Parts: sequence; structure tokens; C-alpha cells
Amino acid sequence: MLEVRQLAIAYGDAPAVWDASLDVAAGEIVSVIGPNGAGKSTLVNTIAGLQRARSGALRFGEVDLLRVPSHEVCGHGIALVPEGRRLFTRMSVEDNLDVGCYRAGARRDRAVTLERVYGLFPILRERRRQLAGSLSGGQQQMVAIGRALMARPRLLLLDEPSLGLAPAVVDRMFEIIRAIHAEGVAILLVEQNVVRALDIADRAYVLEEGRIVTEGVPSVLREEPRIREAYLGLR
Repeated sequence: MLEVRQLAIAYGDAPAVWDASLDVAAGEIVSVIGPNGAGKSTLVNTIAGLQRARSGALRFGEVDLLRVPSHEVCGHGIALVPEGRRLFTRMSVEDNLDVGCYRAGARRDRAVTLERVYGLFPILRERRRQLAGSLSGGQQQMVAIGRALMARPRLLLLDEPSLGLAPAVVDRMFEIIRAIHAEGVAILLVEQNVVRALDIADRAYVLEEGRIVTEGVPSVLREEPRIREAYLGLR
């Protein structure tokens, strides 16, 4: 489904990611973990078309994403839930959700998709006329995820969905991610909470200082001494 090969990304002359390669197959949850500043958000933003790569290959099925204008990436079946949510805080919950289905194909299915989103997040139905900026952090994250789902993606990119949320809300958020995955959506998850990221993933990659340093299934990664000490606090 998604193929990333030897991707290099820079901000001006400052390299942020280099020689990064990863795959997400249809129906998978793949996690990318690593410390702050490793380049995780840069990587996922590039896949979403918000940042341009300097070199390498980036394909989604038969589509060469490096040749696709940023505003057309979503139309190929990729949607991003950005770090920090980035809602229109002075617009209502439902107006924010509608932003996600601006494409003609998604707009045609608006009613069905909106019911799906409200089924996942019943509180948003109750608060659909409320300004998004007046919601709690967890509810705002629900709006951000719902907005991405309104685009009817085949691949959902999640950038730090648990950031700043209370533990109970984090529990609920990962239940929702599992439910979305169960509907057939592939997920690429960037997450600081390494325990959660490994618990939910089929496979995971470790990104450090702009490079993929290791990859594998979570059960194997958890046993690597360096990962146990650096990311899980175990010896």
C-alpha cells in the first residue's frame, strides 16, 4: 500500500530525515517511535503532502506521491490527523468535520460518513453546534480524527494522538484507533507513548536523528536491550 524508500527531507540546508524506508500494507497498523526531534512529524507530514522530500521514493499503491500536488494527496486516500489537532476553533464541531469532506467523492457520502463519525464519538453529536475551541482536549482530538475520517481514507496518518491527554482519555483514544482499524483502514501511527504504540501495532519502526535505526514486530522490539532501556524504562 504505502512504500517509502530512502526518503530524504530537509528544511533549507538542514537535513531532518534521510535514507528513511518503511512500508504499510493494507489493513496494518504500523507505529513509528523515537525521541523528540527525531523527525517523526516531518516524515508523516511529507507522506501527507505538507512537506516536500528532497529525494527518495514515496508511493501509495500505483501513485507516485512525490509527483502529486499537496492538495491532491487526500484525494488518493490518505488523511492526516496532525499533531496539536489544528482545528478551526471558532467554527462549530460539525463545520470542522465538514472540512474533511470537501472532495466531491467524500461530499457525496457525507451523511453516511457523518453518522459513522458520530457513532464512534457520540459526544460530538451532542456538541455538534458547539464551537470546537470550547471543547476539552480529548473532545478536540475526537473532532480532529473525525475530520480525517470524513475524507474516507484508506490510510490514516496519526501524529501524536495521545499528546496532552489524561490517561483515561488516552485509553479511549486507543480503543477508537482499534475500532477504525477494524473497519479496514490502514494506520500509520506516530506516537511518543511507546508502550501504547507497540501494544497496538502489527509492526514498528524506530526513528532516531532522522534515520530508521531498527524495525520489527513489537514482541521482538520489546526484547531489544537498547529499546527496553531507552523507551520502556526497563533494564
